[in-house]
Amino acid sequence: MTTTTEDTEVTPPARTEGPSLLQRLSVRPEIGAALGALLVFVFFSIVTDRFLSPLGIATWLDDASTLGIMAVAVALLMIGGEFDLSAGVMTASTALVTALLAVHAGWNVWFALLVSLVFALTVGGFNGWVVMRTGLPSFIVTLGTFLALQGLNLGVTRLVTGTVQVSGVRAAAGYESAGWVFAATLNIGDARIQASVVWWIVLTAIASIILVRTRFGNWIFAVGGSLPSARAVGVPADRTKILLFMGTAFAGWVVGSCNILRFASVQANQGVGLELHYIIAAVVGGCLLTGGFGSAIGAAIGALIFGMARQGIVFARWDSDWFMLFLGVLLLAAVLVNNRFQKRAERVRR
Repeated sequence: MTTTTEDTEVTPPARTEGPSLLQRLSVRPEIGAALGALLVFVFFSIVTDRFLSPLGIATWLDDASTLGIMAVAVALLMIGGEFDLSAGVMTASTALVTALLAVHAGWNVWFALLVSLVFALTVGGFNGWVVMRTGLPSFIVTLGTFLALQGLNLGVTRLVTGTVQVSGVRAAAGYESAGWVFAATLNIGDARIQASVVWWIVLTAIASIILVRTRFGNWIFAVGGSLPSARAVGVPADRTKILLFMGTAFAGWVVGSCNILRFASVQANQGVGLELHYIIAAVVGGCLLTGGFGSAIGAAIGALIFGMARQGIVFARWDSDWFMLFLGVLLLAAVLVNNRFQKRAERVRR
């Protein structure tokens, strides 16, 4: 009996292809903001000729820059799962500290700036410490800080100056060099670009690198996604969140410094109410209110949309009240789009 053995052809398993470039782009948190920015840019470019003039471009970039500096820091904090309602009033507090020390105490502007920076970082660190120590919602803790700073700003300013405004910084020692860093203008053709725009671009780049290229960036996503899970795998959650609160305070110091050295005066109630704009810009840029998802670049684009829309409405000579309608619609649309992108991103990663 002869046994014939037939060779069996083995078919290799089919290779599973990874997500395409289009799929990877479609799940980026900032993609919705980028498309929205493009639509706003095209719309106002058509509606008014002033929008694309050198003066027009410089104006809406200037409008977006200080908002963008804060929005990027707030976005990192939101990705980490927290909020800071004291971010707006912090811009006034730091500017007031600088102005009071430089004008009424006779300090060099650079020393006054250093003290206001220490003040900002202390308040930010305190916010983070209280949140992590007590477990209270950051919404409540920073609301208390917001009210305390607002009262402190008004009370101290009125006590020292008799009014709610401090001015005269230009006469202080060190103003020229400090003004060059925080309030200089860069002439590009007929456009005059403010120093705050440069700060905005630099800080956005730094925040983006930290978020996607460093271990600390991984910690931010981890504590925002699930705090117990992050702690279980060894993430220093307390330190991470405290540093994030200090980051928003630092951004407030930068904005406050740009404002006081550019305008040479500050109102005690300056910045009140802007904290909601910072959060909206971050949400428009792709951040979820639940944490664990978002983008620094997206927050910067969200601020750009604010600047283009606000100044575009002015250039078109429309009633500025329409801007609030725009904000409301934009916020609702951003929340819906971000939730959809997050679900799609989870499917692609699987």
